[in-house]
Amino acid sequence: MKYLFLLSISLLLASCFNSSPPGSDYMAGIGPIHRQTSGSSNHPASAIPDDVSHWDGDNVSGSPLIKINRREQKASFYKGGVLVGVSKISTGKEGTGTHAGNFKITQKSKDHESSLYGVIKDEATGQMVNNNADFRVDKVEPGQVKYHAPMPNFMRFDGGIGMHTGYLPGYAASHGCVRMPHHMSEKFFENVEVGTPVIVE
Repeated sequence: MKYLFLLSISLLLASCFNSSPPGSDYMAGIGPIHRQTSGSSNHPASAIPDDVSHWDGDNVSGSPLIKINRREQKASFYKGGVLVGVSKISTGKEGTGTHAGNFKITQKSKDHESSLYGVIKDEATGQMVNNNADFRVDKVEPGQVKYHAPMPNFMRFDGGIGMHTGYLPGYAASHGCVRMPHHMSEKFFENVEVGTPVIVE
C-alpha cells in the first residue's frame, strides 16, 4: 500500500523547498500517513516560535494587496490600504531566490502539489529512497514510487513561484516559493483573488 510521509517543510511546485530539518525537507513523519491535503490537521510546525503571525482582517473590507519583505522574512496583507495581517515566511534561498518585483496572483489551488519536487520511496517496504527528490534529474527505478510534495493553499504569483503552507526553519530556505504557517496561508488564500497585487521587496 502506498503511503506519503507528512509534509514537514512544504515544498513547492517547480520552485520551492530545500533542506532544513533532519529527514526530508519536503515530507517527513514518524510513521506512514496518507497524503496530506489542505483540510488535514497535520501541518508542519515552525522550527522556532512564531511571535509574528497574526490576522485581524475578517471584518475589514477593501481591495487586497500583499507585500513580501525578504529581508525581514514577513508577508503583510492589506485591505483598502489597511494592514490586517502579517505572516512569518520562508522565501527562496540564495541561488533559487524569490524575485523582487510587482506581481499579481495568477492562480489559486487549494490542494496543489509540486510538479518538480517530492520524495521517492521503495514500493514494497515503504522505506525512503530519496527525501529531497528533483524529478527532473532523480530517476524513479523499478519498484519505487514517487510522491509529489503537497503545497496547500497555493497562490501563484511569479511563474512557478507562489505562497503556500510550508515548513519555516527561521530563514530563507525554499526553491523560490514563499512558505507560510498553515493558519496564515488559509487566511491569505481566503482573502486573495486572481489579480491581487503582490509586491516583493
